[in-house]
Amino acid sequence: MRFLSLGLLSVLICLAPSFVLAEQRPNIVFCIADDWGWPHSPLYGDKVVKTPTLERIAKNGVLFNFAYVSSPSCTPSRNAALTGQYHWRLKSGANLWSQFPKGIATYPRLLEKQGYYVGSYRKAFGPGKDLPIPVAGTKVKNVDDFFSKRPKDTPFCFWFGTSDPHRGYKLGSGVASGMKLEDVQVPPYYPDNKTVRSDICDYYFEVQRFDREVGELLDRLEKMGELANTIVVMTGDHGWPFPRGKSNLYDYGARVPLAIMWGDQLKKGRVVDDFVSFVDFAPTFLDAAGIKAPSDMSGKSLLSILRSKKNGFVEASRDHVIYGKERHTPCQETGELSAPCRAIRTKDFLYIHNFFPDRWPSGAPKAERRSDWGDCDAGPTKSEILKLKDDPTGKKFYQLNFAKRPQDELYDVSKDPHQMHNLASDPEYAAELKKLRTQLMDELKASGDLRMKGKGEVYESFPYLGRGGKKKKPNKKK
Repeated sequence: MRFLSLGLLSVLICLAPSFVLAEQRPNIVFCIADDWGWPHSPLYGDKVVKTPTLERIAKNGVLFNFAYVSSPSCTPSRNAALTGQYHWRLKSGANLWSQFPKGIATYPRLLEKQGYYVGSYRKAFGPGKDLPIPVAGTKVKNVDDFFSKRPKDTPFCFWFGTSDPHRGYKLGSGVASGMKLEDVQVPPYYPDNKTVRSDICDYYFEVQRFDREVGELLDRLEKMGELANTIVVMTGDHGWPFPRGKSNLYDYGARVPLAIMWGDQLKKGRVVDDFVSFVDFAPTFLDAAGIKAPSDMSGKSLLSILRSKKNGFVEASRDHVIYGKERHTPCQETGELSAPCRAIRTKDFLYIHNFFPDRWPSGAPKAERRSDWGDCDAGPTKSEILKLKDDPTGKKFYQLNFAKRPQDELYDVSKDPHQMHNLASDPEYAAELKKLRTQLMDELKASGDLRMKGKGEVYESFPYLGRGGKKKKPNKKK
């Protein structure tokens, strides 16, 4: 019997993790908002918006101060989270409203192959054209639908997506809910008036709705007795849909809230300053499930950070992060051209490289396709800034948000947290500029970025599948 038991044990070990009991393999719930960016939570210093669910997760787990997306655009950001790869490695998947690339593994499907029950609710991959089998698992009608179909004692992987706080907003909804205009913190690159403050409150209203829905999901998991064995992640896919936010590489565009909890597996209430990326989610989830991540994943597991007991910086190698943008919408002066850019962010500096300074970072004032200034969502704040385009005292807001930008941008974020004063031409910062530019280019080359191989036009050869995106052939001009 002794030898039989050892033999059986050997078989079980060889078949792991497929035969590991459900309670030993964590459930994974990924909660992602649409356009919710840093710093819009009291945890990051916001005085108006209320996010009790994010605070609940942080209190019972880990809060990350420096979490960044791979791209501040919905489709490529979500693709990076699903695949663990930088968006520039994903061919058509580097762009908004694109086709998900064939032959690329996603963590939900890898977990499904190892016995997980997998599904997604509302917005997962996209916007874009999906493959016949959804990359984030079978889409369900509602949360009840997902859990009612779950096989008994099966670990689950659930992608909980919403359309909040994406525009449009119900005008005045924030103030009507009780928010006070005088409490709003207006970034210094916007005109500070009632219209802008109210617009920000309307955004907060939808952030709070997302927070409330995630809270309801946590309550359900707790009632089911599953919360203690569930890794819960709460974040947003990029910055807010305001000028200089979404579709920009500044912190208000690429930096996001992030909190993770996992029952008693993690020391509660920790705050981490390591730089982490969306490409780290997939290898983390696979690691937690005992599954080896594919070798081509760009990211690294966060499990060692999560299980640490330290606050502040935990791993010395995570002292920076790289990210970028390809085409958000085809809103340059002609064709399906983009305004591609890449960035490296450290504790003290942000360096941005704009590949084509002659192109418009937020879309051309007169675009052949889509809307004018089309890489910035329409809304009251955008309209207020555009009204001041030629105003002697207000045109500075237009310049900061919509004007063309030089090839090199360097910001000392320790002195300039809103990244408004470009130091790239300042001799005092010449050494720092050279250092960060070299480091960024070296890491982009190592990561397989086609822009570094002189093949960047490939990204613009893929058609834009959104409204008006199917009629004209893509412009392949560099």
